[in-house]
Amino acid sequence: MTDSERKRRPARSRQTGAPTIADVAALAGVSIMTVSRVINSEPKVRQSTRDTVNAAIAQLNYAPNRAARNLAGAAQIRLGLLYSNPSEAFLSAFIVGSLEEAGRADVQIIVQKVEDGEDLTLATERMVASGVDGVILPPPLNETPEVLTVLEQAGMPTVAVATAKAPVGVAAIMIDDRSAAREMTAHLLGLGHERIGFIAGHPELSASNERLEGYREALAEAGIAFDDSLVAQGYFTYRSGLDAAERLLSLEDAPSAIFASNDDMAAAAVAIAHRGGLDVPSDLTVCGFDDVALATTIWPELTTIRQPIAQMSRRAVELLVTLLRNKRKSEINTHRIQVDYELVRRQSDAAPRRRRPALRRPA
Repeated sequence: MTDSERKRRPARSRQTGAPTIADVAALAGVSIMTVSRVINSEPKVRQSTRDTVNAAIAQLNYAPNRAARNLAGAAQIRLGLLYSNPSEAFLSAFIVGSLEEAGRADVQIIVQKVEDGEDLTLATERMVASGVDGVILPPPLNETPEVLTVLEQAGMPTVAVATAKAPVGVAAIMIDDRSAAREMTAHLLGLGHERIGFIAGHPELSASNERLEGYREALAEAGIAFDDSLVAQGYFTYRSGLDAAERLLSLEDAPSAIFASNDDMAAAAVAIAHRGGLDVPSDLTVCGFDDVALATTIWPELTTIRQPIAQMSRRAVELLVTLLRNKRKSEINTHRIQVDYELVRRQSDAAPRRRRPALRRPA
């Protein structure tokens, strides 16, 4: 064996020793997507590359998933759910909804996590090569160019869920994020708050931008000038919410209310307020977005916008299954489904005090 061949031979550290498509790709010196194209007899592969891949398959005695299913005459639909969501509460509701609908529709869901720092293109190619018939994308992967490019090139029916701006070529299930944020801000204004802090979501996601615009529009409609100092950048994580709330509450003229772009960051704002000796909602109103389980497991329970996450993921499964079973998958990119949201009022909001105590610094 030559040195180059030895370098290309994949390490076999799995307990089962069963070869995978990644092993084939490594041995052949090609991408996982190329192996998938060879397995599925797609035309856009050079014959020399096809021969190399087939030789690697034979050497490893690899049994491709899709081929095995076809030989067995299996007809059950398999859907992929690719995720890398920083909010465990959001993700939990999303997966539960999709699994419930998959069970009802008698289809399989293949759930795959993209690890921090993992190559997004390779991760998506691995999902495609697993033999799934369609893919569901929660945020933030629902708008990630590397992911969407691979799925488009593979001709994979895809549904992006909880996006405010549907990517070209895929279906989308969403709420009206701008209207929801405008309604929540108007609710706070109606309570008498005029200095309302806003914790923005990840700047690369359309839903974040729409929620910020909804906040700005409500202020403008009330005749209140937008104050950039009252907007703190978050990233939909609890940690980022802590930092953002700390900055807002440290302002000389601090806000009397904070509206966070998701419940994780709202919960973080409540924690910062409590640590600083402020009562929620007597001294500070805090509201969130999503209405995940976290919203009702902290005290006080959060006033929030209910985005029906589980319902949205169920609709994604339902849409894919309907189109695939009716052999109309080419229609997938024409679907834009908007579901209703709801402002849910709980214990974390109240009218502002005339004079709020200063934030107390921890010793």
